[in-house]
Amino acid sequence: MKSTPLVLALGLSLCAAQGADYALHTFSKQVLTTNFWGEGANFGDFNKDGKMDIVSGPYWYAGPDFKVRHEFMPAVAAFTVKKEGGAEEKIPGFDPHGYSKNFFSFTYDFNKDGYDDILILGFPGEDSSWYENPKSRDGDWQRHIVLEVTDNESPTFTDVTGDGKPEIVCSSGGFLGYAEADWSDARKPWKFHPITAKGGWQRFTHGLGVGDVNKDGRMDLLDKDGWYEQPKSLVGDPVWTKHPMAFGTGGSQMHVYDVDGDGDNDVITSLAAHGYGLAWYENYSEGGEIKFREHIIMNSKPEDNKYGVKFSQLHAIDLIDMDGDGVKDIVTGKRFWAHGPQGDAEPGAPAVLYWFKIEQHKDKSVDFIPYPIDNDSGVGTQVVAGRISADKWPDVVVGNKKGTFVLTHEVKQVSAKEWDAARPKPLAK
Repeated sequence: MKSTPLVLALGLSLCAAQGADYALHTFSKQVLTTNFWGEGANFGDFNKDGKMDIVSGPYWYAGPDFKVRHEFMPAVAAFTVKKEGGAEEKIPGFDPHGYSKNFFSFTYDFNKDGYDDILILGFPGEDSSWYENPKSRDGDWQRHIVLEVTDNESPTFTDVTGDGKPEIVCSSGGFLGYAEADWSDARKPWKFHPITAKGGWQRFTHGLGVGDVNKDGRMDLLDKDGWYEQPKSLVGDPVWTKHPMAFGTGGSQMHVYDVDGDGDNDVITSLAAHGYGLAWYENYSEGGEIKFREHIIMNSKPEDNKYGVKFSQLHAIDLIDMDGDGVKDIVTGKRFWAHGPQGDAEPGAPAVLYWFKIEQHKDKSVDFIPYPIDNDSGVGTQVVAGRISADKWPDVVVGNKKGTFVLTHEVKQVSAKEWDAARPKPLAK
């Protein structure tokens, strides 16, 4: 493992604080491993020392320096490569030409004992299991399989029902829905609640989100074909009303947020997980119905983006206020070798990681200012931003075919001249 400060030109991101204060945001990258153990990563306090730890693949890394790793599930994956001269070398982890058995990591105290446990959503179409924290005892953690079939390439773990407890949101057996625990004993198999009639959802379907689209206080579900309105009662697993809308061709995590600050909730998503495109969909009313207007943030050509930024395969998106201005921002990047070195759009391009500052204007127009975080990590099927370090600024953690990384967010005050010089500039018209 090594910790490497980013080159300034690649790590700059800026925001203006109130008054005459100007802040320079940089990110320091720490490489936890270069082996491919999973396409997701997350954080939690697993040893209950008050410091955030990192989880990715079969390991958790003890904070705050992440130099000591602990195995919580069998780390048996390995593959063999032939070296020059014919000699063979066994490499720990999964072969990056293929896939892992670990697509998503989430953390939660499932048994209410005060220790964070780990939820792993494995390869699409396979099971979801949580691993019970043994309270700092050595050895593999006890595994509890809670959902036998978890479909979709962007499932999530969040509170859909409004009871204050999270559910697994996914498709399963051809239905879109969510899996809910019996919280008197979360070790038991969870019940899957379909919200649709049986349809074409399968293990490799792309694009899924949760959010209150119509601002009625209930969480709705979204996929690439529209949004599904949660009814007033969930008793008996009713079919939710579908409102058709083409949100791209199948991207990543879909986020519901008031992008333009006009009081209603819009949608943010990538357009094609293995191609190009990042967009937001403006919520507007017509004839008493909610409709959406597409706005492209970035696409397949540099000129599609106001600042000339272009990268492919946005297979993961997070949404968080990165600069403390009260407005959430987009964190995303390129998934490296999703289908190997010859698959998809620009598989050999740099695995960049960005945050796009959402800048709202008084006339309700919006700017998306692209700030590079790193150019050699990217995203997996998951990217997670949050307060990992002791600082107040969101950090970013990534697990993918390049390894496992934590990008620590650092801020210093600079002059207005320095701030302006480093701020991304629009393309000349």
